[in-house]
Amino acid sequence: MGYKLAVTSSKFYKNDVFRTVVVISLIPILLAGLWFGLPRALNTEMFPVFTVVSGSMCIPLENCKHFDDPFERTLHIGDLIIIQGVDSKDLKTDYPNSDIIVFRNPRLAANDPNANIVHRIVDVVEINGTLYFHTKGDGNGYPNVWPQMPQSVDPWGSISEDPNSTYEHAISEDYVYGKVVMRIPWIGSFAMFAQKYNVIPIILAILIILIVAFEFILPLVKKKNKPQQTLTEDSSTTEDPLVFSQKM
Repeated sequence: MGYKLAVTSSKFYKNDVFRTVVVISLIPILLAGLWFGLPRALNTEMFPVFTVVSGSMCIPLENCKHFDDPFERTLHIGDLIIIQGVDSKDLKTDYPNSDIIVFRNPRLAANDPNANIVHRIVDVVEINGTLYFHTKGDGNGYPNVWPQMPQSVDPWGSISEDPNSTYEHAISEDYVYGKVVMRIPWIGSFAMFAQKYNVIPIILAILIILIVAFEFILPLVKKKNKPQQTLTEDSSTTEDPLVFSQKM
């Protein structure tokens, strides 16, 4: 019984259609694994991969857009960043070597794409056991930009629903998603282009078509064009069995 099951499974695996279905089915499984697995792995409340769409972290006089970005200094438009959730007490606050954090503007809804802010910590204060971070975009307040000590910080205002969301323009730790742990230049530009022109479904469709072509159609074409092999006998090298027996 076990042998028959193994033979049947082997036949299914060798079937081109079966393999194609399996590969295509793995795509949403892998995407779902990334979508739900990465936040758990990096300890964040949301998907921990962001694209930098604002130039507030880019220092003026540098090339701050898309493929002209330099690879050093701070963040630029089109950068792909990865954040990690950490204990607020572990965040580095020693400006200009402080952490870059991602937090929510309390005046905007959590599902608003413009609510996510990427700025560097300038200073921190503790009020009634809660940490509040003064932040600033590295390129804001020109010419007094990072790494110089800023003369002013970004004024984040509180909301009536949560008056403790800020303290003297500093953002509460409760609104901090995490710190930036990796920056990948330029890659986010592709994501921005795909989102702007809504080409993500097209890309997925093309990917599925390519998988079907390589896993199913291409093998069939090769099989069809493969010349049939026929058994031929070479009279010059093969002896007649009858003649051979007579020689013996």
